[in-house]
Amino acid sequence: AMKEFEAPINDEVADSIRYATGGSILACERALADGTAVLNISGGFHHAFPDHGEGFCFINDVAIAARYVLEHRLADAIAIIDCDLHQGNGTAAIFEDDPDVFTFSIHQQILYPRPKERSDLDIGLAHYTDDATYLGHIRRHVPDILDRHDPDLVLYVAGADPFEGDQLGNLRLTKPGLRQRDEAVLGAARERGLPVAIVTAGGYAQDTTDVVDIHVNTCRVMLELWEETRDA
Repeated sequence: AMKEFEAPINDEVADSIRYATGGSILACERALADGTAVLNISGGFHHAFPDHGEGFCFINDVAIAARYVLEHRLADAIAIIDCDLHQGNGTAAIFEDDPDVFTFSIHQQILYPRPKERSDLDIGLAHYTDDATYLGHIRRHVPDILDRHDPDLVLYVAGADPFEGDQLGNLRLTKPGLRQRDEAVLGAARERGLPVAIVTAGGYAQDTTDVVDIHVNTCRVMLELWEETRDA
């Protein structure tokens, strides 16, 4: 049942979200099968709960993909690294008591969703957080999460909305800063030989080319880091 949803839903919209969810599942399968990183150019609908959608999210593809991987015994443990502007509240709630899925969310604190759910690790950022502060958190916590929890798969929610030009937030990350974020997250996984499934999630800049640039940079970083495995 859809208890809360802000956007109109018709068959076309519902089908597109289902396809996006299939893309997230496929990204996980391919990443695990090939020992590489795979990007779904959609997905990241992390606000959806099992019984309702919210925050423009109708189905939680991140949670569905993670659950699919575990139930099909493709992996025993998963780390979800959520770097969208908004906390992944649906994902956090779904996996709150699941020891096989570690949820990490770094987000603007005073912003939707309110109240927030509890991830395994939440980093709530103040308004106007800049590149240096943000990257300090990423470089400190992501390697530690991967070392401590030893996942078989990383699910990376690579939101474009921490960008300084985003209309829905108040963080001050630049495009180079967001690229460094991608390098830090994906680099930590690559150094440990971990496969990664990437979803693109939010991005609401006034100029949509900024959103495209940020997502393309994520893809470029992925291709650069895993270049040798693709050439093999």
